[in-house]
Amino acid sequence: MSKIKDIKTTVYKWTGPIVPPVQNFCTNPTDLLRESKDKMKSFRFHKWLVCEVISDNGTIGLGNAALAPEVTKKAIDCYLKNLVIGEDPFDYEYIWEKMYRHSLAWGRKGVGMVGISAIDLGIWDLMGKLKNTPVFKLIGKRTKEKIPVYASKLYSQPIDDLQKEAEGYLKDGFKMFKMRFGWGPKDGENGIKENLKLVSAVREVIGFDNDLMLEAYMGWNLEYSKKIIPLLSKFKPKWLEEPVIPDDISGYAELNALGQIPIAGGEHEFTFYGFKQLLEMKAISYIQYDSNRVGGITAANKINSLAEKYDVPVIPHAGQMHNYHITMANNICPFSEYFPVNQVEIGNELFYYLFKGEPKPINGFINLDDNLPGLGLKISDENMNNFSIIE
Repeated sequence: MSKIKDIKTTVYKWTGPIVPPVQNFCTNPTDLLRESKDKMKSFRFHKWLVCEVISDNGTIGLGNAALAPEVTKKAIDCYLKNLVIGEDPFDYEYIWEKMYRHSLAWGRKGVGMVGISAIDLGIWDLMGKLKNTPVFKLIGKRTKEKIPVYASKLYSQPIDDLQKEAEGYLKDGFKMFKMRFGWGPKDGENGIKENLKLVSAVREVIGFDNDLMLEAYMGWNLEYSKKIIPLLSKFKPKWLEEPVIPDDISGYAELNALGQIPIAGGEHEFTFYGFKQLLEMKAISYIQYDSNRVGGITAANKINSLAEKYDVPVIPHAGQMHNYHITMANNICPFSEYFPVNQVEIGNELFYYLFKGEPKPINGFINLDDNLPGLGLKISDENMNNFSIIE
């Protein structure tokens, strides 16, 4: 029987080249504020937390977190770590409840739950390595020959550049695409026209035989969403993602009830309880939790079971190995998100620079190795000269 001997957290800060920010790049919650500087600053991920769960036989499970990594590190080091040391990693349900209940006063959502997620992912990776089997075979085994993925980028930019980017993904074999908006409520009618131009431009390239998903990234409000949704419906999007802030659950429910465009969300929701409320209120038609935020794989398994009861598909946010294993192991997860490898910009790309083992898409599909234990990730040495390390 293995025991957890220690937990080590390290923050990797990207110091390499970064694509400079531009105006109207992507709507976000700060658009409704009067500030006019780089509005995406709070939503860039240029640091990443790695959480090593170390067993008494020296085997190491790797977890990770992207949200507020330095604060998350403090939460783990000062509060969560000592709750886990000495436990059997295969008692993952008990460990999760122990962390959750001990941190309820401050950790139900946000940074506390991100810390729990990082540890939980490390525990699942550790279990896979100790059993010499992939994590997806511990969860539910293989439900797909391979995983369909959608190309997720297409931020607001000049129309010619946007269409050129979409054409590149189409040539690479993708059949599903997600794009972002650049304008919101403060931009009035002209902003609505600019948003419609973006969507029309991408549809012109990919046609109507391929799926198009739209993301507002919490940058709109209920009134604006109700105004623009009828104008967007002619483009037949598969979903509209995060049109309002995540705390406006009644707004989500009202928009979803319109029946014009299915509403997606959950990237910024936490635990089984958060999704229970969303599903009971029929607030979303697609669930998009991220297992390195929502409470790890242990929480994701419970949300998936709940989603099956409501027949609501789960498409985890961001792709990445911790989410690919969940998608592979569950029928309720029909496909995954994929961030194309690019220069570091928003920061989602950082995963590729920090870790080795991510599968590469071929004609719009990725696959997982049946013989690679755990999550199949290692820290990459290739780009370490572009990181500073905080231990």
